[in-house]
Amino acid sequence: MDFNIDVASRTPIYRQLAEQIRSAIARGRLQENSRLPSVRDLSRRLVINPNTVARVYTELERDGLLVTRHGLGVFVASPGSDLTRKARRERLMLLLDSFFTEAVLLGFTAEEVREFVQDRSAQFQWQAGV
Repeated sequence: MDFNIDVASRTPIYRQLAEQIRSAIARGRLQENSRLPSVRDLSRRLVINPNTVARVYTELERDGLLVTRHGLGVFVASPGSDLTRKARRERLMLLLDSFFTEAVLLGFTAEEVREFVQDRSAQFQWQAGV
């Protein structure tokens, strides 16, 4: 998996990398149990501080997306985090509220938003019954 960092971006490097890993998992480009590069290897390839990579891996592990297997490396975790269904639903509702607020402020209609969501959702790998 190739990751890219835009040093000219106003988005912090750790956030760029975290979002790329999240997206790769959500889109199925990184599968369950896929091994990620070591902190040292990825920091060398991207020419960034190893602490930045370690911070991203720690954050994504805390979110239940990655798991560290001591002596083996960092891997994509099994789907369906430790969060309860209610907690996952509440988290999604907060994200949806933010998304819809932005869509309204940008002047989109409900129908346009439904079409956009339908088109974009086809690009993601959905879990059955999680």
